[in-house]
Amino acid sequence: MQRRQARLAYAMVAPASLLILLIYIGPMIAVALASVTDYTLISDYWEWVGFDNYIRMFGDAQFKNALRNTAIYAAVFLPCAFIIPLWLAIAIQRRRQFRSFFEILYFMPVTSTLTAMALVWSALMDSRQGILNEWLGNFGLGPVNFLGSPEVVLFSLAGISVWAIIGFNMVLFIAGLTAIPRSLYDAARIDGADHPIDEFLRITWPALAPTSVFVAVTSSITAFKLFDTVAILTQGQPAHASEVFLYLTFLEGFEYFNMGYAAALSVFFLGVIFVFALIQTLLADRAAH
Repeated sequence: MQRRQARLAYAMVAPASLLILLIYIGPMIAVALASVTDYTLISDYWEWVGFDNYIRMFGDAQFKNALRNTAIYAAVFLPCAFIIPLWLAIAIQRRRQFRSFFEILYFMPVTSTLTAMALVWSALMDSRQGILNEWLGNFGLGPVNFLGSPEVVLFSLAGISVWAIIGFNMVLFIAGLTAIPRSLYDAARIDGADHPIDEFLRITWPALAPTSVFVAVTSSITAFKLFDTVAILTQGQPAHASEVFLYLTFLEGFEYFNMGYAAALSVFFLGVIFVFALIQTLLADRAAH
């Protein structure tokens, strides 16, 4: 009987396991193997080159520039993608009227195609006729070349990405807030913690720790995955100021046809994301417990 159940269990798991193997594990192995070759898209001949692509990577000025741009973007994006949704979730959670309306309103960007909305943002941020510069002009500021200035472009891209992810993270925080028993707040008020800040620091924030860990990890992965808005709006310009890591990988593989080097960049990218997410999860988990 147990053997029959075991065979049935393996049979049920087999399709999903095979799908994961074909979609995730197989391509990762293929990329890792390609990273130690000099394979290009314009030649059928290739050789094993060992770690030459990785050695070249750490001496490449474009690689260092892409890492720097990605780090600046992530440093702007991550705090906003965490703090703003948390603040909105707390504000909406306490509302009794129009709560569903605000939830839908803030979640709408998640349902939109970022590729299409990027074109809308391009019009809004236009340095000559954009609405944002028109608003800034009312306050005596601007015009600002949001997508054409090396000093501003990464902040503009981070703003678009924050707009796109706010609704998703807000819903996660609302789910976490809903799971907190009201009795904890009642007990805290009896003990004298009746100020909203005291309630947040003593009840809300500790109880949201698991949700916060999940939001932090997923937002971090999203930060490093920036590609589509760069490809549509800036193509790495001006002066390579918006050339982030994934866009550089795309250029090396599909513009310069250096698939071996692009594969090495991809392996490095996956390693960085894995290590970053692992450290963040372990530290946050320890703090949560």
